[in-house]
Amino acid sequence: MKTKEKIFSRKPAAEQASRMVETIVGCKWSLTIYQLLDNEITRPGEMVRSVEGLSTKVLNECLRRNIEFGILERTTFNEVPPRVEYSVTAFGEKFIRVLDELEKLQDEIDNS
Repeated sequence: MKTKEKIFSRKPAAEQASRMVETIVGCKWSLTIYQLLDNEITRPGEMVRSVEGLSTKVLNECLRRNIEFGILERTTFNEVPPRVEYSVTAFGEKFIRVLDELEKLQDEIDNS
């Protein structure tokens, strides 16, 4: 009797998700920004003052990338002086959980 062999085709990487992880993890400030937001530091000026070495220009680039990927959202208040706050989206919460799992994996590698 013939046995049927199952043939698998090559599984491609999740292109968009891979690029997103690479871009975010490649930015040395993204993880710090998530930590700031988790500690309810939501305004750009406060973020810059809270982290030594973080400039306004670099912060704005990092925030813009996170908004483009749908991880963060920007809320502008119609006030004088103008006020802007950032928060993590529902998708961002899922994404940050993936990054947390990567951190746990790294801890296991470091401790073995």
